Amino acid sequence: MNIILTGSLGNISKPLATELIEKGHSVTIISSNADKQKDIEKLGAKAAIGTIEDVTFLIKTFKNADAVYCMETFGFFNPNFDYMQYVNQVVHNYKQAIEQSGIKKVIHLSSIGAHTSEGVGILQFHHLAESILNQLSEDIIIKFIRPVGFYVNLLGQISTIKTQGVIISNLGSNSKEPWVSPLDIAEVIAEEFDSSFDKRKIRYVASDEVSGNEIARVLGEAIGKPDLKWITVKDEEYLNGLLNFGMNEQIAIDYVAMQSAQRDGSIYKDFNLHKPVLGKVKLTDFAKTFASVYKQH
Repeated sequence: MNIILTGSLGNISKPLATELIEKGHSVTIISSNADKQKDIEKLGAKAAIGTIEDVTFLIKTFKNADAVYCMETFGFFNPNFDYMQYVNQVVHNYKQAIEQSGIKKVIHLSSIGAHTSEGVGILQFHHLAESILNQLSEDIIIKFIRPVGFYVNLLGQISTIKTQGVIISNLGSNSKEPWVSPLDIAEVIAEEFDSSFDKRKIRYVASDEVSGNEIARVLGEAIGKPDLKWITVKDEEYLNGLLNFGMNEQIAIDYVAMQSAQRDGSIYKDFNLHKPVLGKVKLTDFAKTFASVYKQH
């Protein structure tokens, strides 16, 4: 198939492109950074340089493709950024480009929590995105991939470990949470491209289930700090920490609300009804990556 990927050479799109190319698919990767063109071509993919905020560019790029992988991403530190408005615009662009290009096969990167618009904090944008894409004609088959929390989010704890010697979160230390590797997500998406597109579907992805205390122990051992502790703080204290770090206020508020919903388990309501088989990449595997990045800081 001729497949279009959004997400440039990110944590999911790069390994996804590699796997699809190895399977014989023709892959075009959209990137807003022209400097990425050579790296994209080194993978054996074609580069489409432009922005997903430009619907004309998307329509042109999607034409003659058999399938498309769509995702949304944004930064957390622009104080004037309205992330819900941005997602609304981008996903409507996807919708228009899919309709006008004639693509009938779509895989969309969604998230745990997308089953509802309430009580999931920042993940409400995934519910919005799914709602917009579900307005497409029924002959357009969409597969929504819903991963859980990414291991790579734990890299944000490196500065705290370096300065305070602990991991700080408003997530609980004893309860197990599902986590996922982008490599396992990429493998699932590649599998879905090669499986039948006969009906719309939702598929959850997770790699491991571990508690905060287990994370602290495994990561601590990997970086030579076997006594590393996971400290749970109140939502207000965690929010103040994010704001002091320079995070966009609304994003910070909604991020804390998301983790609060993880802590009380409400965010996992639909996930628990459709639990996937866990992927290959375990916390102990990610710990090697964490240690490598930790040493570079």
